[in-house]
Amino acid sequence: MTGQDFADKLRVYLVTDDRPDHDEVVAIVEQALAGGVTCVQLRRKREDGGPMLKLAVRLRELASAHGALFIVNDRVDIALLSGADGVHVGQTDLPARLVKSRFPELLVGVSARSVEEAVRAEQDGADYLGVGSVYPTATKGDAVLTGLETLAACRRAVHVPIVGIGGITVERAVDVLAAGADGVAVVSAIMSAQDPKAAAAALAQRAIS
Repeated sequence: MTGQDFADKLRVYLVTDDRPDHDEVVAIVEQALAGGVTCVQLRRKREDGGPMLKLAVRLRELASAHGALFIVNDRVDIALLSGADGVHVGQTDLPARLVKSRFPELLVGVSARSVEEAVRAEQDGADYLGVGSVYPTATKGDAVLTGLETLAACRRAVHVPIVGIGGITVERAVDVLAAGADGVAVVSAIMSAQDPKAAAAALAQRAIS
């Protein structure tokens, strides 16, 4: 996969929420993939390993069927056992350098809230960055508001693809991409949409145009 091909796979990046019904999660993700989502991240902060692995396998199969990437948040064990394309870690999660050195076959994404964190993540071997929270968000209680300015500054400072995250809606996606992001990551804009397929299609249209 070339650099541009990889960046294109990050254009519409769906992060799952913690709703308890796995069948509901799978149904939403399937609709979102049909609408144009290019990457799915499984993020489950309050789930035991066994149930999470079963969900990961289901989502990985769906993502593969649609030619999309499948990423697991934080849990390297779940990523490896489910056959995921990669893992995404935060600043207080597993060190990106260690993950990349031990499991070079995995794509490694890193959350960054500043230029300094972005540069360090790239030096540590990150394949892409999730920069934000670009806008206020209720999805993640400890999110630090960074704004479009920090996103643009990170774009100037690093060479790996960047995904903007945090409070992004269909209407805001254009501004996030204009600031230098290669893609937009969303949770509620799709997971809580009345029509996840239509929401994904609208985001995909903004991301491609």
